[in-house]
Amino acid sequence: MRKIRPNIQETLDPQALSRAETLDILDSIFPFDRRDQLAQLLTDEDALILKRLAQRNIAQNTLRALASDLGYLQAWARATTERSLPWPTPEEMVHAFISQHLHCAAAAPDGQSDGMPRHVEDSLRQRTLLKGSLPHAPSTVRRRIASWALLTRERGLSGSFDSASVKEAIKQAKHNGGHTPVSMSATPITDDILRRLLQTCKKDGIVGRRDRAILLLAAEAGGQRRAEVASLRVEDLCIGGSNDIHKRYTRRTRLTVRIGAAERDNQLNLSGEAAKALMEWIREGDIETGPVFRKIDQWGNVSRRMLTPQSVNLIVKTRAKKAGIDPSSVSVQGLRSGNPARARRRERDPTLAVAAENEGRSEEVSTRGGT
Repeated sequence: MRKIRPNIQETLDPQALSRAETLDILDSIFPFDRRDQLAQLLTDEDALILKRLAQRNIAQNTLRALASDLGYLQAWARATTERSLPWPTPEEMVHAFISQHLHCAAAAPDGQSDGMPRHVEDSLRQRTLLKGSLPHAPSTVRRRIASWALLTRERGLSGSFDSASVKEAIKQAKHNGGHTPVSMSATPITDDILRRLLQTCKKDGIVGRRDRAILLLAAEAGGQRRAEVASLRVEDLCIGGSNDIHKRYTRRTRLTVRIGAAERDNQLNLSGEAAKALMEWIREGDIETGPVFRKIDQWGNVSRRMLTPQSVNLIVKTRAKKAGIDPSSVSVQGLRSGNPARARRRERDPTLAVAAENEGRSEEVSTRGGT
């Protein structure tokens, strides 16, 4: 039976509570409050479809995106039409979604439907589903339409998402909508900046050890996205050719990490401070299986729930603020853009550690209990 906080029981009606129980299968990728919000937004059929997708063991990042997009689409439909999203969705409704998300309302002629109506925008912002500015990036709208199409097919229905008119609407909005692409990270995180971020982790206890491991791993795996760092699992680690993470680790032992999309089969060989930080975090977090990077509550208790990609980005920004760096100028993307210099240095000297810190280099680290 689902564990529900008393205040949540009071705010969810019986039908929403039933959907919340159906959505319990998403507990590894969504916190309670997010799932309860989805339970209020979705229909019974929506919840069952997400449960069916989860039972197929599709990638967690894909499932998270589908659930989030479905919640957004339902909230938008209710704010726009005062009804749940119809299936199959009429083509004119798809066009309305594109127009509202890819056009500037202020630039639209009076009496035209271009741009998102104020009452729709206010409704989405009150639910914290719309946080950024409008219009959206075309890539965001294309992703939501792709999710919309997939969820339509899951119902055994067809839609107009691949029609020439829909594609042309996105193409035209891309040129005329007024969206200005912005850099994910204005500041590449070079080695000097990375050292400053790592310095802030030293006195933050278990949270600092987790954040240190994330920073060093993300710096080494410079080609990976934040979602791929967040979704790393213990089963993706291999120590000295063994999948047994209880095996004793020293800085001379090879630590292999499978990271990124499964179809790419990326393998990263970690050594030095990056490997040491990762294994120290696993040991202190008492992590046996499942997600490597997890949430930590205010009392220092490590959750079984994985961090979200947004949390990984927030960690970078939080460390930047503590280091005296403008957090709005950096993101985890900066660890990717700052990586070529580290890659060139490793080509010259493969044994050189990412952070080039000397303390504790001779220390042996066991992944479980003692040294």
